[in-house]
Amino acid sequence: MSTFLLASEILEIAISIERRGIAFYDVMAKSVQNDETRNVFQQLVQMEQYHVKIFQDMLDEADKYEPTQVNSKEYDAYIQALGENAIFTDDMITSEMATKVESDIETLELAISAEKDAILFYYEMKEVLPQRVHPSVNRIITEEKSHLRQLSELKKNSAAL
Repeated sequence: MSTFLLASEILEIAISIERRGIAFYDVMAKSVQNDETRNVFQQLVQMEQYHVKIFQDMLDEADKYEPTQVNSKEYDAYIQALGENAIFTDDMITSEMATKVESDIETLELAISAEKDAILFYYEMKEVLPQRVHPSVNRIITEEKSHLRQLSELKKNSAAL
């Protein structure tokens, strides 16, 4: 038996990831000590807001996409894995989480891990979306890779201090 993996469902997940990213970076920007790190997190808030807009625009067109047919068992496992392993979890974006982080470097490590997970998700997402939206998804992947490089460089510089 098969089911349809709807583009709208995937896009809703992407929007949720970006919104949680906004909340995560906002909380972390308020909790870090280093001004450069704070500024980077504030910039990332703006970039994630931009990504929400792109995905929202794609969602507005999603009913025009042809669904991708997948095996029902695989679909259920995929959705379950997404739910259990959310890229920006509620724990990550709470103020309590920010107080548990002991250093700016630890905060950067959390952000790096989340960006890696987002990149992987968007590559997978692209596989089930129509070809015509791939340029937009590719642009977001490129920007997420840029975030990853920026955070990695910041971590390296912070560790050198």
